[in-house]
Amino acid sequence: MTSPDRLDTTFAALADPTRRAILTMLLEDDMAVTDVAEPFEMSLAAISKHLMILANAGLIQQEKRGRVKWCKLQPDALRAASVWMQGFGQFEPVNLDAFERFLEVELGGDE
Repeated sequence: MTSPDRLDTTFAALADPTRRAILTMLLEDDMAVTDVAEPFEMSLAAISKHLMILANAGLIQQEKRGRVKWCKLQPDALRAASVWMQGFGQFEPVNLDAFERFLEVELGGDE
């Protein structure tokens, strides 16, 4: 059984479109923090806060290699959330964009 707190932390981390975009980028390969920040119009400090939230949720791992901090996707990080969602029978394996659209429709798109 998955801890409700762990699921809350995972879904809270996934609630932000910037963090979802970062996870998508990390699907390709490990990236230096500065490379993660490049496509976003926000400060490096703001990106670092997003990365900390993803790391605290166990979705990514950060490590220093020399002077550079690298980010790496945790391969099984979404397994518990995916299993939980599949338990409702409405969801295929996690498609976060489709899930976001579903929530927008169900919640009336109030953002």
